[in-house]
Amino acid sequence: MVTPEKLLIERLAPAFARVAGMPADPVLRRGRHADFQCDGALALGRRLGRDAREIAAEVLRYAELDDLCSAVRINGPGFVELTLAPTALGRLLAAIAADERLGVPRTARPETIVVDYSGPNTAKEMHVGHLRSTIIGDAAVRVLEWQGHTVLRRNHLGDWGTPFGMLIEHLLDVGESEAAHELSVGDLTGFYQAARRAFDADEAFRVRSRERVVALQAGDPTTLRLWRILVTESKKYFMAVYARLGVRLTADDFCGESSYNDRLPPLVEELAELGLLRESAGAQCVFPAGFVNRDGEPLPLIVRKGDGGFGYAATDLATLRHRLRDLAADRLLYVVGTPQSGHLEMVFATARDAGWHGARARDADRDDATPARAVGRGAAGPRVEHVDFGYVLGSDGKILRTRAGASIKLMDLLDEAVTRAAATIAEKNPDLDPDERAAVARAVGIGAVKYADLSGDRRKDYRFDYDRMLSFDGNTAPYLQYAHARTRSILRKAGGEAPSAAGPLVIREPAERALALRLLAFPDVVEEVGESSDFHRLAHHLFALATTFTGFFEECPVLRSEGEVRRSRLILCDLTARTLARGLDLLGIETPERM
Repeated sequence: MVTPEKLLIERLAPAFARVAGMPADPVLRRGRHADFQCDGALALGRRLGRDAREIAAEVLRYAELDDLCSAVRINGPGFVELTLAPTALGRLLAAIAADERLGVPRTARPETIVVDYSGPNTAKEMHVGHLRSTIIGDAAVRVLEWQGHTVLRRNHLGDWGTPFGMLIEHLLDVGESEAAHELSVGDLTGFYQAARRAFDADEAFRVRSRERVVALQAGDPTTLRLWRILVTESKKYFMAVYARLGVRLTADDFCGESSYNDRLPPLVEELAELGLLRESAGAQCVFPAGFVNRDGEPLPLIVRKGDGGFGYAATDLATLRHRLRDLAADRLLYVVGTPQSGHLEMVFATARDAGWHGARARDADRDDATPARAVGRGAAGPRVEHVDFGYVLGSDGKILRTRAGASIKLMDLLDEAVTRAAATIAEKNPDLDPDERAAVARAVGIGAVKYADLSGDRRKDYRFDYDRMLSFDGNTAPYLQYAHARTRSILRKAGGEAPSAAGPLVIREPAERALALRLLAFPDVVEEVGESSDFHRLAHHLFALATTFTGFFEECPVLRSEGEVRRSRLILCDLTARTLARGLDLLGIETPERM
């Protein structure tokens, strides 16, 4: 399926190349005075030292646009304004209406992509700080899977380290069955805090905890069995949160820090053989180039501590090496907050220095091996990207917390959103039966939380406001969900199913044209978002589509129209509903049929 923008570029590029004597970018973008504006003549004019308007006129003599455009004119210093012909819009709309993928092709170059997201800690409840990583990571998985890539979900569980000594000792103090029950009902925070209090107050407990850490690291069978109780019950709780949130993470996606223990000593050996390790204050460190402290001194990445233990940087390096070498990933997305940018950049730089970003092992084993594609800063090999994001803030502009200053439990936050949504739905549509009302409330409440996150630039902080995110007015999930439900209602009144798009649609009115252009832009938006992980671009497109549909519905009667006009407008309603449903699903948001 070719979108209008790509179709125009296909027609303009050969004409530009003919004028330039070499390939030249048409520089096409959405226009203000026409559907599209081509700015390529200005750049080519500067390159050739010619008048841009003359170049634009010459390009138009060679470009084959008669079947696509109803109006083409040169404006200003050399802009080319292009208005698509109604017949061309009608043909393109008929094509996407007949396509279950709405014109979005499966990628011609499928990749293996690892998405690292969520990452809770064993024996600690998930709180608002886990919200953004989980939501953004889920959206990345959905978009990339739908594009046709092989996506490996990785939930990097914090399940190892010194805190487990005190947690296991506390488990023994309260009893295995009692501890398992306490953890199974989701009181992970209370369990952890009780262990911490015992550790801080009781010297004997501290000694036992430290000895238990040694036993854990040594692989003591009894200690490992107790550790597994903590991990297993914590995972059950995490899965309950994920089910409530409606994300695609499964129990098979957990990949704990403990799973990399055996890889740490070989990692240190390899870094030493490569000459990347240096001793600093008794620790074995890597000093990647370009990273300095406030005094201008090189910053260390601690791989092995002076006491022989491994720092979390070692686990991160082992994880990255495993994903690049063993999983042969083409692309890695680390959905982690912006405060970790410095650390991740040092880890990524160390991987480059170690040569892990080079040609993949699977390519080296092939007789017909070809050079790995150039990515990033011109380096060969897969892409490793930090999908960073800001904080969730309260109404006071500070990091969202309870009145007592504690982190808000994620499950409590979600339950509150659903409860508030239920009250709104009951008032808005009291005729819904209780079961349907509960399902709609869940879709609206959870969808509102997700959309509030994804509709803004992920790199920025955002304020968490139930009233704003649950509003049916403005750029919110409830507004989009209601727009979808309204289109479905129109179709039900028309008999249930949209007519077959056997021939071109009739596009006559300005509101029809505006809606057609929004619908036809969907494939390009999905492609861009899959590359950039800027999900607010998809959210903004869906909001623009919904508002454009509102204008269409007000200006163009659907059910009272007749003949080909009625058929075309019903298909536009169906395409709008399908596009909103698919777009919101890519963001992890449900679309009820009725609201």
